[in-house]
Amino acid sequence: MKGNNNLKNDQPNNPLHGKTLEMILNHLVDFYGWEHLGHKINIRCFNHDPSIKSSLKFLRRTPWARKKVEEAYLQIHGLD
Repeated sequence: MKGNNNLKNDQPNNPLHGKTLEMILNHLVDFYGWEHLGHKINIRCFNHDPSIKSSLKFLRRTPWARKKVEEAYLQIHGLD
């Protein structure tokens, strides 16, 4: 149980700690919309029949694309 009490302290300097990829993606879509997000991060899953489900599947398998999504999230929160 000791580990459960310290979850928030495990990565105190990581601004993405506690944020799921789905939370990040939903926030970006709400902020930018699919069309603008697809221009900002030019990946097929954002530009051709986009959906959260298909985008998550791609981002979970593609580290470079996930990094771009995380960087975009950090930028809009001034944490980059």
